[in-house]
Amino acid sequence: MSGHNKWSTIKHKKGAADAKRSKAFSKIVKEIQIAVKEAGPDPDANPRLRLAISNAKGVSMPKDNIERAINKGKDKDASNFSEVNYEGYLPNGIAVFVECTTDNLQRTVSNVRSIFNKYGGSLGKNGSLNFLFDRKGIFTIPKGELDGDDFELEMIDAGAEDIELNDDFFTLATSMEDFGNMQKKLEEMKIEPENSLLERIPHETITLDIEHAKKIMNVIEMFEDDDDVQNVFHNLEITDELIETM
Repeated sequence: MSGHNKWSTIKHKKGAADAKRSKAFSKIVKEIQIAVKEAGPDPDANPRLRLAISNAKGVSMPKDNIERAINKGKDKDASNFSEVNYEGYLPNGIAVFVECTTDNLQRTVSNVRSIFNKYGGSLGKNGSLNFLFDRKGIFTIPKGELDGDDFELEMIDAGAEDIELNDDFFTLATSMEDFGNMQKKLEEMKIEPENSLLERIPHETITLDIEHAKKIMNVIEMFEDDDDVQNVFHNLEITDELIETM
């Protein structure tokens, strides 16, 4: 988990930039709209919407933005988004899983394929990478005034499989099955995560020299910068040396 959590740390730090925050807002707005269309505008009766609102608050999205996204999701004439995944390989055997939310499938697949092709990769068939990744619940929680030892014990009781403290925030990992239980536990403790997500964690990672690793990370960022892309997962090992260059 350490390599993955290091990448979470990088994204957390970079998330302070206005451009990255705007991108995060855009992703969450789409997620809110999909959640509303799927199960209605009441977060108490819609776990997916409740999670999306929690993530919105975690990145300091204004309340008015959240309410507009919910109202837009209720609008029958609003864009209908589809969720679609793309899987493929970049050079040196790096597997990449791209999760998208789009109102134009043709545009999205064209953009994703173009990035793979431009940088020496190849787009594969859906399901071709399932054997390389596990679905895990990942929670990013500001440390704030939390007592580290007591908090970790509470989280283990709630199903946390892995807990790491990086700088000023905890990263928790749960099984996919315990994701909802952890959400409820944090709500009971009145703890608001900065981010909660079902992520794809690689069983094994690949370590590359710094030059090739940086090239891979640049391509990962190109995927993430696409407006239709929600999440990108990969099996590149995030080394301390790589972190220092980013």
